[in-house]
This record gives sequence, structure tokens and C-alpha cells, in this order.
Amino acid sequence: METYRTEDYHTAGEPFRIVVEGAPDLPGVTVGDRRAAAVEDPTAQRVRAILCSEPRGHADMYGGFITPPDDEDGDFGVLFWHKDGFSTACGHGTIALGVWAVESGRIPRQDSGTREVVIDVPSGRVRARVRFEGGEVADVTFVNVPSWVQATGLPVVTSHGPVTVDVAFGGAMYAVLPAAAVGLDVVPRDYNALISVGREIRDQLNDSGVIAHPDDERLSDVYGTIFTAPGSSGEPHHHRNVTVFADGEVDRSPCGSGTAARLAHLVLLGEFGPDDELRHESIIGTTFTGRVVGETTRHGRRAVLPEVTGTAYRVGSSEFTIDPRDDLVPGFVLR
Repeated sequence: METYRTEDYHTAGEPFRIVVEGAPDLPGVTVGDRRAAAVEDPTAQRVRAILCSEPRGHADMYGGFITPPDDEDGDFGVLFWHKDGFSTACGHGTIALGVWAVESGRIPRQDSGTREVVIDVPSGRVRARVRFEGGEVADVTFVNVPSWVQATGLPVVTSHGPVTVDVAFGGAMYAVLPAAAVGLDVVPRDYNALISVGREIRDQLNDSGVIAHPDDERLSDVYGTIFTAPGSSGEPHHHRNVTVFADGEVDRSPCGSGTAARLAHLVLLGEFGPDDELRHESIIGTTFTGRVVGETTRHGRRAVLPEVTGTAYRVGSSEFTIDPRDDLVPGFVLR
């Protein structure tokens, strides 16, 4: 019987399903190459759908296939996936993988201090710093790929009226705007409306073809829409956000790559200093912290090196089976 084994974690409420047995072998020298292969590979798409769709998953499930690293300096690679395909970056997944690397024995445990985990993802190399207290993982900090503001002041017409949005890159392209601009707030009661408007903004920008990565077509187009709001404390560097990504998925966490994009957005537009710390709150009240640890240039643009901190917890392990008589394989999604 066909089986798949997984270790499941959550990072600030957002699921991350790590496939430890049954992931397909994919060709390629780099994780980016393997992602391109996975997009075209029926077996990879089938396994993704089995583990992400109902009845084994749900519309907001997220996970990854572990792969070899790009070179001997990496610890491992990962292909991130969700209900609509394979993404280029995933910050909450990177945090979960840092914890999993220790708890699975891939990275030695220690009583205190920090240890680095080098993870290759489709958008580049990410370094996760695992911090220990009393022999347990306290949190994970990752320095993301260089992030920048791609565009500002783009007009979009939504069902809630016309708005202007900015686009920032944090491993993927994100449209950014205040939730108040469409008459909404970053709260659970506006969940369905945020999904609807987030889809409208993403689709309109992508249909226009205005968002192109400077040198990698695979990273072009808007992946998600980040709705922002002031933080519940009222402090100047406390912000709330919700990221609606892919085809209407909602990140329960503050979104790791979205936090990186938001840091670039705040710093490069002059709303955030290089020594400030961002407290980034999700739609369910969980938080990441974010900092800028350096500046650089990418493709002629000013860019920042964002650092994001959070933690993840193991919620269980599973062995999923496929009965050959089951007409619902690989599954279904009701959204």
C-alpha cells in the first residue's frame, strides 16, 4: 500500500508538514531547479495534493519535501508547497525546519547558545540560527535573502473601491497596503473579505504583467497580498498584518517571508530605522520579531538583509496511506 510519513509542526499557528518518507526524487543541481522540475512533474504534484488536500489536509495546509542542499556548505534543501503548487520562499517553514533539524537529530542539541542551520530554498540560501535554553530550542532566527521594494503607488480597482499598493520582495513578491484602505481590519471577523480582496489585488497585478523579477522569471508575479494595521499596543514599531497568498490561502502566522518584505518596505520608505525592531503580529495575535542586519544592492536596487525570529512546535507525526480503491485520491479542496 502507498504510504507517506510526515512530521507536523506549527509556527505561530501556521502549519508546516515535513515529508520524511515518500517524497519524490526530482532532478536538478539546485533547489530552484528541483522546484521547476516539481511544477512539471505529475508525481510531485500528486504527492503534494495528497498531503495538502482533504481528507489528509485542508485549504490552508503548508509543507515541504526535504532535498539535498545546493552544495556541500548547506545542511539540506526544501521544496515548499501549498494547495496551489510550489512556492519560492517560506519563512514560517524555515523556522519550523530549524526546530525539526534539532529534534530529528540532524543538528546536534546543546544546553545553551546558538547553532546555525543552512537551508537551501528556491529563492536562495537561508541561514537559520537556533537558540537553546536548558537544552531545548527557545527560538529560531533566520536571515532571509536580500529584500527590496519592487514598485510603489500601483493603482488597483477592487470591489471595495480603488486603492494604490506597493510591492516588496522578501523571497517572493508581495503587494502591501493598509487593511483600512479597503474598509477592513486585520481581525478574524474580516477573514473572508480579506481573502476576496487579496485575490482581486493579486490577480489584477499579475494580469497586468507589471511585476517582473529582475533576473529570475520564476520569482516574478505577486505571490501574496499583505494587509497591514497598527499593532494592538499602539507602540510605533508594533504592526499587525495578514498575508493572503497563492489562491486565497491565509497565513495564520505573521508570515516569515512577508515579514522580510515588510521590513524592506518600512526601511526603504523611511518609516523604520536600521536599529529598530519590528514586532509583527498575526491575525490570531501570534508574533514574530524582525530586524534589518545589513544593506546591500540587488539588480541596481537598494536592498536590506532582513532577520526574522519566531519559534515552532511539533504537533504530531503521521503515516498517511492510499487505498487503491479510494476514488477521492489525491483529494479535494472546498475553497
